[in-house]
Amino acid sequence: MNIHIKNGRLIDPKNGIDAQRDVFIAAGRVVGVGAAPDGFVAERTLDAAGLVVAPGLIDLAARLREPGYEYRATLESEMIAAVAGGVTALACPPDTDPPLDEPGLVEMLKHRARMLNQARVFPVGALTQGLRGAELTEMAELSDAGCVAFSQADAPLTDSRVLRRAMQYAATFDFSVWLRPQDSFLAKDGVAHDGEVATRLGLPAIPAHAEVVALSTMLLLAREAGVRLHICRLSTEAGVALIREAKQQGLSLTCDVSANHVHLSDHDIGFFDSNCHLVPPLRSLRDRDALRAGLADGTIDAICSDHTPVDDDAKQLPFAEAEAGATGLELLLPLVLKWADKTALSDALAKVTQHPARILGLDNLGHLSVGASADVCIFDPAHWWKVEPAALNSQGKNTPFLGMELQGKVRYTLVDGKVVYQSV
Repeated sequence: MNIHIKNGRLIDPKNGIDAQRDVFIAAGRVVGVGAAPDGFVAERTLDAAGLVVAPGLIDLAARLREPGYEYRATLESEMIAAVAGGVTALACPPDTDPPLDEPGLVEMLKHRARMLNQARVFPVGALTQGLRGAELTEMAELSDAGCVAFSQADAPLTDSRVLRRAMQYAATFDFSVWLRPQDSFLAKDGVAHDGEVATRLGLPAIPAHAEVVALSTMLLLAREAGVRLHICRLSTEAGVALIREAKQQGLSLTCDVSANHVHLSDHDIGFFDSNCHLVPPLRSLRDRDALRAGLADGTIDAICSDHTPVDDDAKQLPFAEAEAGATGLELLLPLVLKWADKTALSDALAKVTQHPARILGLDNLGHLSVGASADVCIFDPAHWWKVEPAALNSQGKNTPFLGMELQGKVRYTLVDGKVVYQSV
């Protein structure tokens, strides 16, 4: 279908555009920006007056809960949540049940996602069989099946020899390895940041150096192996400093941070709010400010939702017993816009469009150049809405932001040139 998006404020970070420009779409591609190509006849016109037209958001961490955890969420519900949040492409971690350690599971997930004709799904394969941290998976076969990277998700990999072999193997084939840094022994049984809040509430704590020790090991091994390393969900000031230094030394390295950690700290736990039980834990105000500074200076490449829908029964428990995680697909855009108060809107949107596309190796996504895939998010940056269960399409209603008002509402989402979401 030929679509004309008119009167909108086009923000395309990769191309340095922030101006009123029309966008013209045909056959799933952007065919014109500013002026229509010769012979173009629109079959549908979207009036974006007062709205921002941007590349579709790309989320580096969204658990879809299939296969294995359908009682928490279904692929259908979470894909609807994705497009309602302006997310047109997402990476799915391998910690499903069973884990994504066999080509058949990856192919099934991709097939089911394609049948829904909504957001694009890019599976991240398991680094070790069953995520047990002992034997490597057949990464080449998983890559052929559609995996874009390899990870342990939140499962520990305590054997440094296995990690070293995994990095060496991945480097041989130029596969990307995604790791969340946390020393499982230092973090054992912990549920909150090791600070005054955890002490006052009597919660088992996870010290900041649990991240630093693990991250130091990962960076040393990655330098030796020459692997492309992506660090997931950075959470500490010291971690940001290590990443900054490693990048300055020329290491092939990228990293992301959860949108929750950009705005919240351990003080938001309040009186044992289990919606604030997250992995990694919410850190100190000083750590949060360091994460913001890392985003601003480019040390941290991307913001992700770390979408983890949890059923009510698993959240309505004492803090230490409640399951960790928060829903985030529909909150990613407003939380990025909230952070954009401190920086240029174009720079903020780059953290969820251009940069995630580069990390995933998706040259045709994350921008609206002529010839690029027509994945578009059209949103009202001035619209306020209240975060409450009825307002969320995700089956998971668990978020620290429940009851709060956030700014930024998606009006249209296009994937491959098709309108897959339109707000009423």
